[in-house]
Amino acid sequence: MNVQPDVSFINYLKGAGGDTLKKCYQCATCSVRCPLSSDEKPFPRKEMIWAGWGVKENLLADPDVFLCHNCGDCSTYCPRGAKPAETLGAIRAYAYTHYGWPAGLAKLATSAKNLPMLIGIPALLTFVFWLLSGAMGFPTKEEFATYGYTHFFGHWEFKWYAKNIFFIVLLTLPPLALALFSLYKGLTNLWKAMAAEANIASTYRPSVIQFTTQFLWPATVEIFKHNRFKECTTNTDRVRGHLPLMLAFVGLFIVTSWSLVKQDILGLIWPSLHGPLPLTDPFKILANISAIALIFGTWVLWSSRSKSESEGKTSRTFYDWFLLWMIMAVGVTGLGAQVLRWINLVEVGYITYFAHLVTVVMLFLYLPYTKLAHIAYRTTAMAFERFRESSFAKPAIEQPLKM
Repeated sequence: MNVQPDVSFINYLKGAGGDTLKKCYQCATCSVRCPLSSDEKPFPRKEMIWAGWGVKENLLADPDVFLCHNCGDCSTYCPRGAKPAETLGAIRAYAYTHYGWPAGLAKLATSAKNLPMLIGIPALLTFVFWLLSGAMGFPTKEEFATYGYTHFFGHWEFKWYAKNIFFIVLLTLPPLALALFSLYKGLTNLWKAMAAEANIASTYRPSVIQFTTQFLWPATVEIFKHNRFKECTTNTDRVRGHLPLMLAFVGLFIVTSWSLVKQDILGLIWPSLHGPLPLTDPFKILANISAIALIFGTWVLWSSRSKSESEGKTSRTFYDWFLLWMIMAVGVTGLGAQVLRWINLVEVGYITYFAHLVTVVMLFLYLPYTKLAHIAYRTTAMAFERFRESSFAKPAIEQPLKM
């Protein structure tokens, strides 16, 4: 086998948490201990070999890299302290940058030295939109008590579409659209690479319905149930943190969707629906529960990560902490802005709400390039895992053996 190592790739892995990969001496303890590794396709041993060799193309087309749940079982039992889980995490971080689009934005989200720009770009965008809205200054205590943050970007008399909603949609929708398009490009390229690496030359493709029902939906259900997470034994806190965090995002998505329907559709018919939700509203209750779950889940993962680093089990990387900082900031500023509205602290409330909008834009804008993208890449890899074993991945007629 002719191996052409990519030295720059190896150096990246070392700097992104895989600094111990060269300690690996291929004893296969990691694959034996991993509850997700199969006899036919053991990992992470083969990934450690490829990483040590610098075979970047193989790793970027390997679904097992994304099937790994980073529970840490392999690192715990590694006799050499090679920390395979950290190496796989570094490979995934590289993959999000590799598949990310546009490349400049993807690279921006890879280093702590870019943190001023990572925060500054969304902050500047939010501030510019606030200036363009003409909503200069702070409201009175009476206005704040009545309207909350629904006049943050000002108010106009056009009853069919609130000014605040117009500017919030204008601020958040383009970053979200960019993130979704980037994910689509990245996942499409990942699927093509996995199919090529697996030598899949199918003669017919599943329809959208077949792909969804047979591959995508089962993978999504399995992720929601956290079945594979529960098989890992070393770091059980990951389930305790991941599950409420995931459910919090689902809850906030439901609340946001309802808010759009209420404000942008039903509000066109009944303008009185424009305004903050009362505390007794079921969707408001769901929003508050989701916000608390978001903070709790992030805190559990934050504590677990800090403990693991202090015990020397994991390395401190910007890749791991940037997402935790962002999610915690979204939850704290969102809940904090609401509390400040309850106690009617206008100036502090408006500043906190401004920070909340900045963190939401950050979460949307950097979604495809951070650890949050793992849920999309893992789902795709799990769908591919089912696809490659199906009849769709096999030739319709087996080619005769050449004598």
